[in-house]
Amino acid sequence: MRFSILSIPLFVLAGATSLVSGAAWGFSDAAITVQSKGAGVGAGTKETLVENQPLSRAIQLGASDTLKIILTTKEGNTAKRPHQAFLNLKDEGTGLETSFAFTVKDSGKGKLELTQKDVPVQLLIAPGGLTASLTIASFGASKPYNKVAFTVKIKRDSGEPITGIEEPVRYGKLPEIHHTFKSDPKSPPKIISLFFTAVVLAALPVLLGIWLFLGANVNHLSKALGNSPISHGLFFGSIITMEGVFFMYYTTWNLFQTLPAAAAVGLITFLGGIRALSEVQERRLVGLR
Repeated sequence: MRFSILSIPLFVLAGATSLVSGAAWGFSDAAITVQSKGAGVGAGTKETLVENQPLSRAIQLGASDTLKIILTTKEGNTAKRPHQAFLNLKDEGTGLETSFAFTVKDSGKGKLELTQKDVPVQLLIAPGGLTASLTIASFGASKPYNKVAFTVKIKRDSGEPITGIEEPVRYGKLPEIHHTFKSDPKSPPKIISLFFTAVVLAALPVLLGIWLFLGANVNHLSKALGNSPISHGLFFGSIITMEGVFFMYYTTWNLFQTLPAAAAVGLITFLGGIRALSEVQERRLVGLR
């Protein structure tokens, strides 16, 4: 019986594919140690971890103890760094669990250290032991490893009470907010307003008297209105209108109603005042005072 030359590579590729697809993640050279703070070298508990064989007795983790796990992760028979390597602690009674990531080098050698301070309060107060499992996985077709490795018994210090457990944040509908806005500013008492109004009005006759005493000439009033009636009318009318704007702001208007009106009246005052002053200058240039 003869095989063709092309059939040999096909058999080789098929065998290689079956080997790759059948690879699985695991570990070797694993050990777990528990050592108290301040203890000497070699003190404490040390156990060897084997794939698919949980430890027969529980690991005791005291308040001052440090649990340390070292291992070498493998893909098939090759030491390799996986994408994920975790130690999972789970309370079988409540179903709560948490995970701690290994620090793994490219050679596959990993390390993890754990103390009671790293364990959530919900697991520290668990009445039974915590189930510890190892998860090793990565991208590709290799089967991940996720098996129970040992059981942890938490030995809490009776002198250190457990702090209260904070409730998690719950996102949902909140009660309706009824905002109370600041009340609008009120005008001062009428008696104060009337007093200052009377003071201003009383000053007008005094102003007129001083104006006449200093030699004001009202004979040019008809000539000024005849030369430029629109500019003089707009100028003096806009001044009176501006006083009306201030009065409306004082009584009923708010700032957003007052500003546009004041801007419009101010523009008229500016334009009318320029032409009125030009007319006054023309009269003075011809010698009229």
